[in-house]
Amino acid sequence: MFGRNRVRVFCGEDKPTSGDGGRSSRLGVLEAVLTLLSMAFIIITFPLTGWLCAQVVQEYERAVIFRRGRVILGPAPGPGLFWFIPWLDVFQKVDLRTSFFNIQPLEALTADGVPVQVEAVVFHRVVDPPLWVTRVQDGHWVTHTLAQTALRAAVATHTLTDVLTHSESVTRSTQEALNTVSRLWGVDVERVELRQLALPISLQRCVASEAEAARKARAKVVAAEAELKASQVLKDAASGLPPVGFHLRYLQSLTSISTDSSCSILVLVLPAEVLYNFYPNPNTYP
Repeated sequence: MFGRNRVRVFCGEDKPTSGDGGRSSRLGVLEAVLTLLSMAFIIITFPLTGWLCAQVVQEYERAVIFRRGRVILGPAPGPGLFWFIPWLDVFQKVDLRTSFFNIQPLEALTADGVPVQVEAVVFHRVVDPPLWVTRVQDGHWVTHTLAQTALRAAVATHTLTDVLTHSESVTRSTQEALNTVSRLWGVDVERVELRQLALPISLQRCVASEAEAARKARAKVVAAEAELKASQVLKDAASGLPPVGFHLRYLQSLTSISTDSSCSILVLVLPAEVLYNFYPNPNTYP
């Protein structure tokens, strides 16, 4: 007869067995005793071992200390002088200054299906040194890769007009998407800026033609409004002009036209008597 094979599946949430708990407690007691002996040895030989147990952290740095392979709980030491046990502790310094990286030009499709090339710059800093050291292997490269995907996704949710005229909306969406994930490994994305936005050549010509047509339309509207105002002013001036003054103004206009050498105009001079019929009170004409 074959014996029964007992199979058990352990999940991440399963509690350790009594044997594992006893082993962990014994290891914890052994590590505590080893730590106490190390501290006693440092105190006894302090003048000699003091130089080995002291390190200096700059103002812009923090130290993450691993004691017996585990991160020491609490805020990261720094700035200034901190103490550690050289044969039990391993520490790593983390720079808290703001750094940046460039997102090289990448292809992205807008919400209306227009292909564009986007280039951006991202500013970020470490706000939680223990998470920065323990949660991610290469935080700068991971943040850079995440920024590329977040920027492409942000462009895909905006139309071409929004990307061209409201670029801050694209950068804001990218920054929010980055902070949602990068906070898990202790990084805060402070700012995202678009450096360049390149369109295809054919699309650039279309945009330029549209802008030129819009400028011409606005120029025509402004010219029409100016003509309207000029005609109203001329009407007001003519209403209060006496007949002799009107005739002198007419002759002055002909003189100014004849002296202009930049244009060729055929002028048909009419006798002033022809204009006599246009006056409201002919009897006042001299």
